[in-house]
Order: sequence, then structure tokens, then C-alpha cells
Amino acid sequence: MPTVRTETPASRQPRPRATSARALQKGQQTKAAIVEAALNLATHIGLEGLSIGALAEVMGMSKSGVFAHFGSREELQISVVREYHHCFEQEVFYPAMSAPRGVARLRTLFGNWMQRTSVEIDSGCIYISGAVEFDERPGPVRDALAESVMTWHSAMRRAIVQAKERGELRADVDEDQMLFEIHGLILALHYEARFLKNPGSLGRALTGFDNILARFSATEPARGAPATHK
Repeated sequence: MPTVRTETPASRQPRPRATSARALQKGQQTKAAIVEAALNLATHIGLEGLSIGALAEVMGMSKSGVFAHFGSREELQISVVREYHHCFEQEVFYPAMSAPRGVARLRTLFGNWMQRTSVEIDSGCIYISGAVEFDERPGPVRDALAESVMTWHSAMRRAIVQAKERGELRADVDEDQMLFEIHGLILALHYEARFLKNPGSLGRALTGFDNILARFSATEPARGAPATHK
């Protein structure tokens, strides 16, 4: 006669390992939600404006609950920098990889950068505000900011080099100089559009990029007035 297996209440209890995995997943989701809320705050009040108390109030959590996920305000700030960089890559860098190497990809990278910048005119850019807050304050937060910016600069520099290798930019182009000028357009745009509220700033930035490409192009541009964007 076959043995009939019966379940006791104890045998129906979840395995400890499964319970731990669910708790870990819930903890990760909570931490991600805190970082997202912190990023939204930081774009308006800066990284220095972040505090465990303010974030706890926004999240409807206790200070100890928020603190348990990070351990310190500095760790929270670094997590925000990393999340901002992740969002920046998803919106600016990765979509441009489908464009052909050379000037087309460089133009797409700048176009995506401009698109993100146009949104940040109403909120703020962590890279720019963070540079002001931490320019003379050595430490892990400044290091995380600088590393993120340099990673992005490396991607832009690589696109410039590839355009040179394809013969679309002059062989004697200094990629660091070209990158410096392109980055300067973004910094000027933030100042002109966000601080001075000057109309037409986006168009002037696009015109500036076209003029940079024309100066460094391997093909001689047609004579006449520089391109303008209305």
C-alpha cells in the first residue's frame, strides 16, 4: 500500500532561503526608490542640499530607515551621482551607438546631449552644480563626479578620433581642443538659458556646434556666413 505524505504546518512554511531572497529584493527596491527621490531633489537643490532627514520626509520613512540603506550622507550623495550617470548614459550615449562611426555619431552624441540639456534647463545638471559645490573639496563625492564626467568625455573624444580616422575631420585636429570647445557650448547654454533666461540659447548652441564641425572638417566649407539655427 503506497505511503501517503502529509504536510504539517511546519512543512508548509517558506524556506528561509526564499524568505531571505525576497527580503533582499525588497530592500534593493526600497534603496532604488530612495536614490530616485534623492536624484529628483538633488537636481533642484544640489547634492549639498541632500540630507537623510529631508529624504526621509519625502519617502515617508524614518531617518533610521533611510540611514540603514546608506550609512552616511556621503554614501547617499555618491549613489545619486552614479544614478545620474546611469541615466545620462541611457539617454545620451547608448542611443548614439546605432549611428555610423564618424561625424554622424559625433553629431548624434551632441544632439542627445543637447536634448537632455534642454530638459535640465528647468531642473538642473548634477555634473555642473556638483562641480561648483565640490570643486575645491577633495573626497569620494568629488571623485565620483569627476570620474563620471571624464567617462563621458572619453566617449566624446573617442567619437572625434574615429571621425579623424575615417577622414571626415582633418588629420591634424587636436581632439582635446575640439572636445573642450564642444563642452564649452553646453556650459554656456546652461548659463545663458538657465541663469540669464536668454531666448534662442539652444539655437545658438547648435550653431556653435555646426561652426566647430566646419572649422575642423576635412572638407573645405563653402564660403559665406556661418550656419545659424533659429
